Amino acid sequence: MDPSASAVSFPAPPSAPYVGRLAPSPTGLLHLGHARTFALAAARARAAGGRLLLRIDDLDTARCRPEFADAALVDLAWLGLAWEEPVVVQSARLPSYRAALGRLRAAGLVYPCDRSRKDLAGALAAPHEAPGDDEPLYPAAWRPPFDTPLPPLDGAGLARNWRFRVPDGETVRFTDGRLGPLVAVCGRDFGDFLVWRKDGLPSYQLACAVDDAELGVTEVVRGEDLVRSTFRQLLLLAALLPPGAPPPDYHHAPLLNDENGFRLAKRHDALALRTLRDTGVDPGKFHDSFSPLC
Repeated sequence: MDPSASAVSFPAPPSAPYVGRLAPSPTGLLHLGHARTFALAAARARAAGGRLLLRIDDLDTARCRPEFADAALVDLAWLGLAWEEPVVVQSARLPSYRAALGRLRAAGLVYPCDRSRKDLAGALAAPHEAPGDDEPLYPAAWRPPFDTPLPPLDGAGLARNWRFRVPDGETVRFTDGRLGPLVAVCGRDFGDFLVWRKDGLPSYQLACAVDDAELGVTEVVRGEDLVRSTFRQLLLLAALLPPGAPPPDYHHAPLLNDENGFRLAKRHDALALRTLRDTGVDPGKFHDSFSPLC
């Protein structure tokens, strides 16, 4: 880390009632890895005497299916988890995401991007790609100048990709509840990232940041594969939250691997909660094995 680089800092969170959340994505059946993370989130909310929300992250329209959303509710209840009603559904919150995009546009923090995935893949050599990341490092040379007029967010404007312009060289810091102090440098560890997709929907990063801010979430518990997403979302929260308002705390849980050492995925049908429930497995034994993580 360059000690001369400026830093994005956040105020210490005031004492506030705990609000946690579960956020399953209905792209398949939940598995034991989900169970462990969600059980941890529920346990932390319970230990804090706080509230627990349930949000259905159904913005991946190509893969999300209503039957998987229904199955998630049943399987989470089978695990013994309880949450506040009503359930929050992201696809019902599009006006909030559009309003947030409008605020980012007005602040000059985003720009439309017409580069294709093929363009990006062709531009990425080894020094520019973030290994294992979900979104490769976007070439800074492709950014439009700051004073480039931005198109309006009308029908055509919302049918384009929009990227957040990261402050190159700035550090983003947060202290994770499990991993401790974490630091990333903008423009090195991650680049300009998508906040809006040309299919007219927000990216995962924007939707999560807006939801956590508007729903008053005080701690996000999720898998450690999303640490880099947290840095991006902290930049969005710094832009969207009222001055002085703190972002949530974060607690990134360890991932669960199969017997071959590969991370569990929704293709692991034998370890799907639905399969385990249908075969008469006692969900109580999972809580016993997960408790040390809490």
